[in-house]
Amino acid sequence: MDARLNLFANPVAGKFLRHLNSAGKVVTDSPLPAATQELVKIRASQINGCGACTDMHTKDAAHAGETSVRLHIVAAWREATVFTDAERAALELTEHGTRLADGPGVPDAVWEKAAEHHDEDQLAALVSLIAVINTYNRMNVLVRRPAGDYRPGMFG
Repeated sequence: MDARLNLFANPVAGKFLRHLNSAGKVVTDSPLPAATQELVKIRASQINGCGACTDMHTKDAAHAGETSVRLHIVAAWREATVFTDAERAALELTEHGTRLADGPGVPDAVWEKAAEHHDEDQLAALVSLIAVINTYNRMNVLVRRPAGDYRPGMFG
């Protein structure tokens, strides 16, 4: 299966992706824990049905030392005992920030819970990360980018 459009080869999409990658680097270099970042990317990608991003971020997380138990159960994080309160707050914010059309946006209680566990810089990074991963998800779903062949580090 091939993607409808090669985002990396197209000059317009390539330029856009370079800017998006730069935005993503700001988050990567932020004080938001790396494990939380990967969990957020995985959960948003699952919600959006982005196989390419789910493939990438589960493999990157495993490569970075994340446990298989946590990776396999992230979709059911509410019932799981393997996530910290801070991670749970981040995952809940991710779900509300990703499913904007399903409700009234992000309820105050969800934001307040995230703010209990993350300082202002971490919250800024979390909001930015949710926006960035949703953009990547939408691009890959739109062009039907296939999943399964990602290898950690293959994009540099």
